[in-house]
Amino acid sequence: MSLDGYIAGPNEEIDWIVVDPDHDFGAFLARFDTALMGRKCYDFMRRHHGSAAMPGLEMHVISRTLRQAECPDATVSADPGATVAALKARQGKDIWCFGGGELFRSLLALGLVETVELAVIPVLLGGGLPLLPPPSPSAKLTLTQQRLFPKTGTVLLEYAVNNPGSFPS
Repeated sequence: MSLDGYIAGPNEEIDWIVVDPDHDFGAFLARFDTALMGRKCYDFMRRHHGSAAMPGLEMHVISRTLRQAECPDATVSADPGATVAALKARQGKDIWCFGGGELFRSLLALGLVETVELAVIPVLLGGGLPLLPPPSPSAKLTLTQQRLFPKTGTVLLEYAVNNPGSFPS
């Protein structure tokens, strides 16, 4: 995300996102076997990349409007709680909430977020798509890890969610 809390610019720009050459993205992805994304993120990926598929990851799209026939590269569900419960009930690796902000807000409100990992990129966008759009629940976090990537100035932050499931309505 940008230093001012956006995951995309005002016109969905992502050209400001830099990948530090010292960040082992392959090792990061190896921790997951499943990715969740919201409909807007799914549409963005298909528009800009032709597909939302990510090699080695089972994709799930949370949407009340998409139908399974429209999403050949993902499983569609309208219920984030039931989807995450079913995924957590089976054997496997961690689940990655790839995007976007509205899905993150829903999962946080349901108490389904255990860890928040952010790469903070040193850019101020001044507007755009926020990481956590309002209205959103509050959550107390504990910093568990941080890493600075000097070549780009990116800071990787990892937090444990202290009180999953205890959010006000």
